[in-house]
Amino acid sequence: MAHMASTENPVPALTVGFDLDMTLIDSRPGIHACYTALAERTGTYVDADLAITRLGPPLEEELANWFPAGRVGEIAELYRSMYPEFAIAATPALPGAVEAIAAVRAAGGRAIVVTAKYEPNAKLHLDHLGIEPDAVMGDLWAERKAEALREYAAGVYVGDHLGDVRGARTAEALSVAVATGPYDADALRAAGADVVLADLTHFPGWLAGYWPARA
Repeated sequence: MAHMASTENPVPALTVGFDLDMTLIDSRPGIHACYTALAERTGTYVDADLAITRLGPPLEEELANWFPAGRVGEIAELYRSMYPEFAIAATPALPGAVEAIAAVRAAGGRAIVVTAKYEPNAKLHLDHLGIEPDAVMGDLWAERKAEALREYAAGVYVGDHLGDVRGARTAEALSVAVATGPYDADALRAAGADVVLADLTHFPGWLAGYWPARA
């Protein structure tokens, strides 16, 4: 008779969380276009070239560099309202993004997106690129990403930013970092990432080694 797995200790389902900006998508061209349009609309100078080198944290943190504190909330709303027009079509998927989500599904798992981006705009990006995660949670940054990771019992979180490493650690999930954002592999390792990949094209191969070993 074939050996059956014990039902007393079922293998937990695989759930993998992914960050969005600079992990699944190269949002630099779209965000650059949106900041440029925002500067024209408001008459306030924004260095879009500089702003796109430090993507990851909440929008308000970047806007505070260019606008008076009392206007940041209002300007953030304006930016988010302009975003679909200027940023979605200009933004490509990063190499391996579609395949990474597919690899999680092929392993019988769920793929979720947990991002600091305004959730409706995050969903517009994914819809435009034909990337279909099982769930999308926006407006969560750094340690707060752990709220969604815990809710979905995610055992792995994939991101490009030191804030993503902190979010994974807070959720007690495995931190898989990709060096496609503002930090190189050494910085991600130093921040405590458990696994560092050059980009998502290496993710399916890594997952194939990681998940069967767990199962």
